[in-house]
Amino acid sequence: MKDLTKVVHHPPVDKDGFTSLAVPTYRASTIVFDSADAYAQRKRRGASGYAYGLHGTPTTRTLESQLSALEEAAGTIILPSGQAGIALIFLTVLGPGDTVLVPANLYPPALDLCRDILAPLGIGHRVYDPTIGAGIAALIDPDCRLIWTESPGSATMEVGDLPAIVAAARDRGVLTGCDNSWATPLLFKPLAIGMDFAMEAITKYIGGHSDLLLGSVSVRDPAWDVRLRERAHMLGIGVSPDDCTIALRGIETLGVRLGHIGGVALDFAGRLADHPVVERVLHPALPDCPGHVFWKRDFKGASGVFSVIFAPEREALLDAALAHMRSFVIGASWGGTRSLLAPMTMPAERLGGPPGRSRRLLRISIGLEDRDDLWSDLADLLDRLAGSAAAG
Repeated sequence: MKDLTKVVHHPPVDKDGFTSLAVPTYRASTIVFDSADAYAQRKRRGASGYAYGLHGTPTTRTLESQLSALEEAAGTIILPSGQAGIALIFLTVLGPGDTVLVPANLYPPALDLCRDILAPLGIGHRVYDPTIGAGIAALIDPDCRLIWTESPGSATMEVGDLPAIVAAARDRGVLTGCDNSWATPLLFKPLAIGMDFAMEAITKYIGGHSDLLLGSVSVRDPAWDVRLRERAHMLGIGVSPDDCTIALRGIETLGVRLGHIGGVALDFAGRLADHPVVERVLHPALPDCPGHVFWKRDFKGASGVFSVIFAPEREALLDAALAHMRSFVIGASWGGTRSLLAPMTMPAERLGGPPGRSRRLLRISIGLEDRDDLWSDLADLLDRLAGSAAAG
């Protein structure tokens, strides 16, 4: 064998006695076959078989299998983002003439998908009140094919009566799905209550370190696992095994991180609710949060994301006050080690106010910094909003 051949042919290495707790990172574009016949028959391996690197490697399959176990799912597919997961479900399930029902607290890019991609394809959407519960039966017409849920809403925090929505949908032969990124499968399992699809933004709590973009879709029926994979293949959708390795590392500490973050967030939510510059705190574990009774019934706990509505006369002071934060930083997403703040402008009716107006809220995502440092930051913010903090 000549040198130019040796540099591209890797020699076999004895692996006897080697066992690692870490999942190997298998990188591949080409998958090698044992024979010409095996290559010719590669489609017989199925949508989840190994035929081309874009469609998955053992690293990808390990993450899929781990999430399937947590979700109690028949199968899971890993995708480039949570939004990609929603898009794949919608584009696989829905066709011209179909309608999807989406909640008013829907992740905004998903609503853009409905308006800008689905509508030109002849696929309709209608928006429903996320607290509608069993009343959704009145919205299910013959064109309705899918009911999508997001519970809690990632800004307004409403928790829906999801079992009632599932029951109404099943009576009409309609599919259901849930964006479960706030809770993760550790705190809520959509498939266990009869949902057909559970979507997780792995970017957030599962990845856990703000350095990853991935999503997943888990299914109750294995037939949908095949159809989702086939559609992903046609669209050329794949993920990096290196990203899956990062997710596999992050998922190992998910339970510890959620337990700590959830406790700190609930503590802070209770303290903020008692402050005079705060009009309302939206946290599913607080009794006055919309759908609290359903959270208490259906969820095992709370994560670290909640929202604060300040008194109307204090809203104009918010931007200047945020400029002085030390431990918190301003940014999108959530679920990492750093604590985040995201000021948002919402239609007033989404917060129980009169239509035609807007209100501002502050979404808070708790990270892993010292509890006292974080509260000192929030206390300073409250003082500045109250006008009692020193200038500068």
